[in-house]
Amino acid sequence: MTTTNRLMVGLLSLSAAAFVGYIAAPEGYTDRAVIPVKGDRPTVGFGSTFRDDGSPVQIGDTITPVPAIKRALAHVQKDERGIKRCVTAPLTQVEYDLMVDFSYQYGVATLCKSTIVREANALRYRESCAGYLKYKKAGDFDCSTPGNKRCYGVWTRSLNRYTRCMGEQL
Repeated sequence: MTTTNRLMVGLLSLSAAAFVGYIAAPEGYTDRAVIPVKGDRPTVGFGSTFRDDGSPVQIGDTITPVPAIKRALAHVQKDERGIKRCVTAPLTQVEYDLMVDFSYQYGVATLCKSTIVREANALRYRESCAGYLKYKKAGDFDCSTPGNKRCYGVWTRSLNRYTRCMGEQL
């Protein structure tokens, strides 16, 4: 892929396909707060860890689908503002969508301090993609351990991000 397919991040926003395919579907919907992975904080809706007022989700919280979508979208829009402050490199739509997805799971601060952004800003896109593979733990547990049922989804999301990102480098 040539750099002519890349745009400055200020011109990009999360695609609808990415919202559904990278965020809503992998997070899944829960109408009641759950702890998705042992040691994690409670989530509700599409993986939201905070209520609309900014307070943390608590076990016992409930939500219906439409407010859950609105909450997830508000989260994404806030994340996008942070991403646009730390990413200076031009990106493809897919590369950008993956960064938004990553920040939805790990936070903008984690993304901005990561190899993913550092390498992208240095225009080393393949190395940026490899940065996704570093995120394979939930707490102290290595989720890439074969056969584990505890948090394997954490690892499969990282693998999927890496694969999609590398697909942009052809």
